[in-house]
Amino acid sequence: MSAAGEGPSEPAAAGGAPAGPAPAVGEGGRTLVPRWIQLVTLPLLALAAWALAKAAGKVVLIFVVAAVIALILNPVVAFVQRRRVPRGVAVLVVYVAFFLTVVGIGFLLANPLANQVRVFTNNLPHLTREANETLANVQRELNEAGVHVKFIKQGKTALQTFQDKIAGSAGTITSFSAGVLTEAAGAIFDLVLVFVLSVYMLLYGQRIGAIVRRVMPEGGGEDYPRLVQRAVSRYIGGQLLFSLVMGTTAGLALYLFGVLGIFPPGRTYAVAFGAFLGFMELIPYIGPFLGALPPVLVALFTDPISALWVALLFLGLQQLEGHVVAPQIFGHTLRLNPLLVIFALLVGEHMYGLVGALVALPIVAVLRETIVYLHAHLELEPWERSRGSVL
Repeated sequence: MSAAGEGPSEPAAAGGAPAGPAPAVGEGGRTLVPRWIQLVTLPLLALAAWALAKAAGKVVLIFVVAAVIALILNPVVAFVQRRRVPRGVAVLVVYVAFFLTVVGIGFLLANPLANQVRVFTNNLPHLTREANETLANVQRELNEAGVHVKFIKQGKTALQTFQDKIAGSAGTITSFSAGVLTEAAGAIFDLVLVFVLSVYMLLYGQRIGAIVRRVMPEGGGEDYPRLVQRAVSRYIGGQLLFSLVMGTTAGLALYLFGVLGIFPPGRTYAVAFGAFLGFMELIPYIGPFLGALPPVLVALFTDPISALWVALLFLGLQQLEGHVVAPQIFGHTLRLNPLLVIFALLVGEHMYGLVGALVALPIVAVLRETIVYLHAHLELEPWERSRGSVL
């Protein structure tokens, strides 16, 4: 019905052209999805998306990683652009600032890390001697018990034996190094491609957002691209907070072990071990294991009993991580059920390996926001049963 004082609605659009058919409206002003779209179009779109992901493979992954990076940096670009800076210049400023920040953090950490690495290098002969003495004692005790083993050959230290093994495997190491170099070259090319694509996505971000707004149903005040961007930003914030908490906790625990004499090197290398664990926590599945490896190996050089205590410490930290820290942080940031998080990580790792696992959670966060948005603004046309149906 027209408002008071107004005539009937215009039969034609501006310019005299007939107006297109308006979309059907369901309850609460939601867009009504006809049955034929539910039956034909939606299943075909799902199959096409799955086929594209399987066929294109690496190409899709590169675009997804670039899109995630663009979504992370877009708020900063928009902030700079609001200062009356052209968008192209704003993108350049943000990327330069990003790389300078990474370099600055590297310089801040380089001095303490370099000092601790230098101390460890200087102590390596002492640690090696202790390891040799420990192996010799274990070998002697086993021989006395009737178990004849040879950890150390006569006249050779454990380090020399290790060096002989390395020299005997020179050919294998050479071929392995060539393979690593090839993989590294491919990874560098992919990184450059991701960087270029993310720059283009940022440059054309406003146009991409306008296209998405036209495709998605009316939001009634909600902006879908902004919801997606917030979902990715919450994931990144939660992941960084998670890494910071775990790295700091591990560093403090190792320092306390060093003060108490349980793991003396922990007092010296706490910063390096904590920073390494925090960085490794960014990697799903294998990150916590890789982060615990250096302190456990150093403890093995020092004292097997210390290695046992350090291993128990990291086992306890992983339990704390899985049952307390991760649910509290990601439960508030991603708003996802833990089972869905595990499922997303498994699917991402199965399809695209480690990188797939890295981008799985932000993709699921975006999918969650998309489903919630569509559920709020779409209504499926009901399937009415015929009167003669027995179903």
